Amino acid sequence: APHPDDEVLGCSGIIQQAVKMHLPVHVLFLTYGDANEWSFMMYRDRPVLSSRGAINMGLVRHEEALKADALLGLSKDNITFLGYPDFGTLNIWYKYWNGSSPYKSILTRVTCVPYDNALRPGALYKGDDILKDIKTVLKKFKPTKIFVTSPADHHPDHQALFLFTSIALWDLEKDGNCKLYSYLIHYNRWPYPPGYIPENFLHPPESLVKEIKWQDINLTREEIEIKHNALKAHLSQYKANKKYLLSFVRLNELFGDMPSVVLNKDPVNITGTQTEEMNIPDELLEKEKSAYVGILEEYVKVKDHSIEIKVKFSRPLAKTVGLSLYLFGYRSDKEFPLMPKVHIKFGSIYCTIYDQNKKLPANTVKIKRNSREISVSISLADLDNPEKILFATRTYVSKVPLDWSPWRILDIKQ
Repeated sequence: APHPDDEVLGCSGIIQQAVKMHLPVHVLFLTYGDANEWSFMMYRDRPVLSSRGAINMGLVRHEEALKADALLGLSKDNITFLGYPDFGTLNIWYKYWNGSSPYKSILTRVTCVPYDNALRPGALYKGDDILKDIKTVLKKFKPTKIFVTSPADHHPDHQALFLFTSIALWDLEKDGNCKLYSYLIHYNRWPYPPGYIPENFLHPPESLVKEIKWQDINLTREEIEIKHNALKAHLSQYKANKKYLLSFVRLNELFGDMPSVVLNKDPVNITGTQTEEMNIPDELLEKEKSAYVGILEEYVKVKDHSIEIKVKFSRPLAKTVGLSLYLFGYRSDKEFPLMPKVHIKFGSIYCTIYDQNKKLPANTVKIKRNSREISVSISLADLDNPEKILFATRTYVSKVPLDWSPWRILDIKQ
């Protein structure tokens, strides 16, 4: 789980049923949830502004998680906290690897794990360390099933945990097979309808019904009530977001598998066709809504030892709107921190290419563009000839995301 409470929202029924079957269960928290300033203000009745105050709130959320998971049947020995920066792990994924300096947390203002009760206090806020810690827990516990947040989730930490977990599993594949199940927490205007409706079923978002192969489990009335009480135990979050949290207290829990995309010389549409009447996120300001550019379709293929990508938009990129394409390659015979991590960044008239923080030559990619479509071709050699590519696209104004496609795993077949 990325934060304390995600394990209850997405997997409370799974945990309870596994405990009843006497199956080993372990909960791994990526962060202590120490950057949720709104909930902290509601909990403390005043802003939490200091570094020490944020760390103390992380400790509060740690204790809440222990109480909540005890209600689900787990002891503190079944729980591990890593302590990486809340709301910072996707930034680490993007560009804090190998020889880079560590990431600095937003509220705690530290660059390494500050918690004595974490798995590895002092671990640097870098991708190498996150990957190392996840693999340490997996190797010790040897799971056969892992439940992790979805690559379609809109929260950056939720995306990051899926990505890091996927890499860890690929690295450890020789140690045994393990099935990954994804659960969704943050998605525009979902769950619907909102609020406490325990007699209703949870249905997937309409826009993801075709993209994802969904399955679910049903909860008993007792399991639903325990889930409700476990959410209440996350008091700091419950006070601030009660209606939203209770939207997950339903008759079932959903898990969605987004299959890998096998690439060849024929273009594959990896998003499905979206309508041009797109759901603009409610949280955007009016000026951001007016600049909104949606991602309609993405086509990907491999041709002449290059990967070719075509992205179609709902409207032309405005001067204030940016587009980013991310291509992170994976090879089983090379350490992932050493692999290229390419970010192709477009504005209305410019294009800049990066490998983490390093700027690459403009001729690294071939580009064709018109007002509502961009095509990109990059040599697989420039991605270090990967076996798989983790790929995503997003549009944004300044640092505010407008639209984004789920992270997809592309299998390269040449």
